[in-house]
Amino acid sequence: MTSERYDEFGHVSQDPVSGVHRLGANGPSLTTALAAASATRRKVALLHIDIDMFRSINVNMGEEVGDQALAAIGQRLRQALPPDAWLWRRGSDEFVAGLGYREGEPDGTAVADALRDAFDTPLYLPPYTIPVTLSIGVAVFPDHARNSAELLARAEHALLQVKEEGLDSVALYEQRDARLPVGDGFAARFTAALEENELELHYQPTVAATDGGICGFSALLRWNHPERGVLLPNRFMDMVERVGLAQRLGWRTTAEAIGQLARWRAQGLDYLGVAVHLPESLLADHDLVDRLGALMHEHGLPPAALELEIPEQVLAQDTRQVFLNLAGLRELGATLTIMDFGLGGLSLSALAQHPMDRLKIDRSFIRNAPSDTRSAAIVRGIIAMGHRLEMKIIAKGVENEAELGFLRRNQCDFFQGFLFGAPQPAHQLDELIGRRFPKPEAFASERPERTLLLVDDEENVLRSLVRLFRRDGYRVLAANSVREAFDLLASNPVQVIVSDQRMPDMSGTEFLGRVRDLYPDTVRMVLSGYTDLKSITEAINRGAIYRFLTKPWDDDELRGHIQAAFADHEARARKSAGF
Repeated sequence: MTSERYDEFGHVSQDPVSGVHRLGANGPSLTTALAAASATRRKVALLHIDIDMFRSINVNMGEEVGDQALAAIGQRLRQALPPDAWLWRRGSDEFVAGLGYREGEPDGTAVADALRDAFDTPLYLPPYTIPVTLSIGVAVFPDHARNSAELLARAEHALLQVKEEGLDSVALYEQRDARLPVGDGFAARFTAALEENELELHYQPTVAATDGGICGFSALLRWNHPERGVLLPNRFMDMVERVGLAQRLGWRTTAEAIGQLARWRAQGLDYLGVAVHLPESLLADHDLVDRLGALMHEHGLPPAALELEIPEQVLAQDTRQVFLNLAGLRELGATLTIMDFGLGGLSLSALAQHPMDRLKIDRSFIRNAPSDTRSAAIVRGIIAMGHRLEMKIIAKGVENEAELGFLRRNQCDFFQGFLFGAPQPAHQLDELIGRRFPKPEAFASERPERTLLLVDDEENVLRSLVRLFRRDGYRVLAANSVREAFDLLASNPVQVIVSDQRMPDMSGTEFLGRVRDLYPDTVRMVLSGYTDLKSITEAINRGAIYRFLTKPWDDDELRGHIQAAFADHEARARKSAGF
C-alpha cells in the first residue's frame, strides 16, 4: 500500500500517486485564496482538468502503468502552470488548478490552452508511448461565483460542456445552460427559427493533395440564436431529433447547400463540389434518392459534385432502407463519404457491405501522428486500407504544417481544417476562392534533394554544425528539441539525421528509435560527447542508428561521414526502385 506524503513542513497531506495536494486535504486553501484575491482586487480562475479516456490506460496497460501516468501528468501540469498557481488532485483522473490574475495578465483560458499544449508530446513510459489530451472547464471568481463551493461547481459545469462537445477542448462557464430545454416549447421555437432564417450554413474548404488547391467545401450548420449567440449543432441537434424536426432540417440544409453550389458553378467555378451531412432520419427516407436526383437535375449539376457524408454508426445498424438508399445514391453518381471514421464502431464486414467513395479521418487520430508511433500506425493503416478498397481519404481537423506534412507523405488525398480556413458564410469566401491555393508554400514541389536534419539542444553546437554543412550544398534543417525535430520531419523530406545523445526531453537513441518507426528510409546518426555504450550498442543492433560519432569532431572527417550517409541513402533508393 502506498503511504501518505507530507510537504517540507511535515503537515500537509499529499496525494501518494500524483505527488500533488489533494483538494480539501489541508493543502492550499481555495477559500483563503478567494479572500486574498478579493482584498487585492484580483480575479481567480479555477480550472477543472479531466484526463480524456484515462480509464483505457488502466484497462489496457494495468493500474501500475496508470499510476505512473498520473505521476507524470501531475508533474507536467505543475511545470506548465505559472509558478504562483495552485494544483490539486480531485478524483481518480481529475485535477483542479487555480491562479490569481489582474487585467492584462494571462487568464484562465490562456493557461488552460498552455496546459493542453504541454501534452502535445505524448508520455513515454517504457515500453509504452501514451498520447494524452485534456478537457478543461474554467470558472472565474467573482464573475461566475461568490465563494469556493460555487466556483468549484461552476468549473465542473464548464467541464461537462466540454465533454458534451467531444473532449480535448476548453470551455469557459456560461451563465445559462448552453443546451436548450426540450420542453418549454422547443419544437415551436425551433420551427420559428427555421421560418425566420436563424439557421445558416458556413462553409469550410477542402484542399486536394495534388496541388493544394481548393476543390470543394463542407457545409456546416450554425444557429444564430438571438439570445445565446451562434450555436453549433451539438448544442441542439439531439433535441431537434427528439421532437421530430431532423428530417425537415436535413432537407432544408441539403437544398441550401446544393443551391449554393449551383451559384458557384454559375460563376465559372466548375471545379468545386460541396459536402453535406446526411442525418439518419434522411438516410431512412424512402424518397431520398428521387428528391436528391430532382434537386441536382433542377440546378443542372453533375451528381458527383455532391458529396454526402454518412455517419459511421448508421452504417453499423444494417438497416434495409439505408442499404437501398446508399445503393440508389451510388447509382445516381453522388460521392459517398464515411464521416469521422473510427469513432462509430463500424466493423470491417459492414465497410465491405457498403461500398463508399471516401473515408474521413477524425482529428483525434491525426493530432499526435507526426510524433507518436502508435497514432502514426493507425493513420497509415486507415489510409492504406481505404486505398486498397479504392477509396479516397480526407483528413479532418488539420491545424498545422507538421500534420499536413505527415499526411502528405503518407498519401492522404484531401485535407480540411483551420490551417486552410475557418468555416465562414458563403458571402465571406470570395477572397479565399479567388486565391484558390490557401497554403501554396506548404505544397511547393521544388526542394533540394539532399536534406540534412541536425538536432542538438546546445545552440552554439547547432550553429557550428549548420555553418559546417551548408558549405557542402545541403539543405540544412536545425532543431534544438525533439518536438521541433518531429515537426520538421513531418513537413520536409529528410534523408540524413544527426542527433545529440543527451537532450532534456528524450535521449538521442530514443528519438532515433522513434524516427526509425516513423521514417524508416532515413539514415540516422548520433553525434555526442557522452558515451553510453550499452544504449548505443542496443540502438545499433535494433537498426535505430547507422553510426555513432563523437564530439569534439574533426570537420573534414565529419563531412566525410555525412557524404557517405547520403550516398548510402541514394544507393538504397536506387535498389528499391529496381535500378
